[in-house]
Amino acid sequence: MRVCGILLVLVTYLLAPFSPGQTQSTDAITAALRAREFDRAVELGRSALQKFPGDSRLWTLQGIALANLHHDKEALAAFQKALKLSPDAVAALAGAAQIQYEANSPEAMPLLKHVLKLHPAEPTAHAMLAVLEFRQHNCTEAVSHFEAAGPLLDSQPDAQNAYGTCLVRLRRFDVATKVFERALAANPDNPHQRLLMAASQLMAHEPQEAIATLQPLIASGRADARSMELASSAYEDAGDTPNAVSALRQAILLDPHNPNLYIDFANLSMNHQSFQVGINVVTDGIGLQPKTPSLYLARGVLYVQLADYEKAEADFETAHQLDPGQSLSSAAQGLVAAQQNDLDRALGAVQSKLARKPDDAYLLYLQADFLAQKGAEPNTPEFQTAMQSAKKAVALQPAMGDARVVLAKMYMQSGKYQDAAAECRKALEINPKDQTAVYRLIQALRKTGDQKELPDLLKRLAELRKLAAKEEGERNRYRLVEGDSQPADTNQP
Repeated sequence: MRVCGILLVLVTYLLAPFSPGQTQSTDAITAALRAREFDRAVELGRSALQKFPGDSRLWTLQGIALANLHHDKEALAAFQKALKLSPDAVAALAGAAQIQYEANSPEAMPLLKHVLKLHPAEPTAHAMLAVLEFRQHNCTEAVSHFEAAGPLLDSQPDAQNAYGTCLVRLRRFDVATKVFERALAANPDNPHQRLLMAASQLMAHEPQEAIATLQPLIASGRADARSMELASSAYEDAGDTPNAVSALRQAILLDPHNPNLYIDFANLSMNHQSFQVGINVVTDGIGLQPKTPSLYLARGVLYVQLADYEKAEADFETAHQLDPGQSLSSAAQGLVAAQQNDLDRALGAVQSKLARKPDDAYLLYLQADFLAQKGAEPNTPEFQTAMQSAKKAVALQPAMGDARVVLAKMYMQSGKYQDAAAECRKALEINPKDQTAVYRLIQALRKTGDQKELPDLLKRLAELRKLAAKEEGERNRYRLVEGDSQPADTNQP
């Protein structure tokens, strides 16, 4: 929707009658604009402005003509000249806003708000302002403007998708589904539009509807791996596990190098206690991608469920070797990322701060965690530093569960399995969902020969993995909606 499409309508009812001396020129300019003879309109405008340089309406007409010739810089200057002469000139406000909007400039927002102050029901201004608010993640404001834009959105699929995405961010899934449904009705052959709607339906707990939405893609043979992965989730949520498995196998065939699909299969196998089947499929994935740590983690958890601890530990160790940072806490991962994923640099930054604040529990914990991830071995100075740091962190801040998990790891490496188990229990009192603490407790009890708790702990680990998989699935659906709904054409709201 270019400037002409907005402004020629405004011109017909916003420009007041001109004085007799101007009428002939303005009639000619307006006629040239409507005939899309923009070069002629510019020449006529220049001639008229020589006679009436203080008329904001002539500057506005000149801006419209220049904008339609894609001379945006000159057009913006003309609109700004008009606004300097007449700050409430709505056509000039709208023209300047359109140019700034297309340039993704923050200057568009105050101009659009000014238009709405003068004309509160102007749908195009609402739609454009909604998209700008969406881009700034101000979804509450964006939704109110999308709603005010009304039927205008029916011809703007990008804006509709942005509207639906904002509703998803606000967890208004039912309304989001209706918005995506309208967008799909306008473009039923667009596979991405079907994905958006199906993802929204799944988040609204409507798996059968999601299956129906995806069915035309599946039946036509045009479904890609993402479509089949989403269909698998829908079938599983609807209680149709055989079709969930079949759809996920098809997704893997379509995209065999996507590790997330194998992890989905591992989670599906976990949910239905088909551990060996899951191991077999994940092993196929590892054969194709032997350097993907998440696949070893997924298989290791399945081995734990079969009580095959040696293979589980081997997979966990391989995952750690491939990506030492994967077992760091989120806080530690954030610090490593801030140091360009350089563990040595992150450790140096922590130790520099510890020199000034030697009793900071959080810094002590990070030092212990980083040293552990670097592979500090028992009876080395680095290991002793890590052990002392973890102990001191726990003493200073007993409720720091992550520090207790690190300390448990150090105790395990030192052969102090009872102490490791005790730290794991305390960590689980602080955070009952800590999978690492559960796994280390299983390890410690196995080493001590205390087997009676293992069945319950294995079930607990399985439930935590199931919950984590569900949460990850929801995040993936959010990411799918976010990634496929960005307004692509900045010429349209």
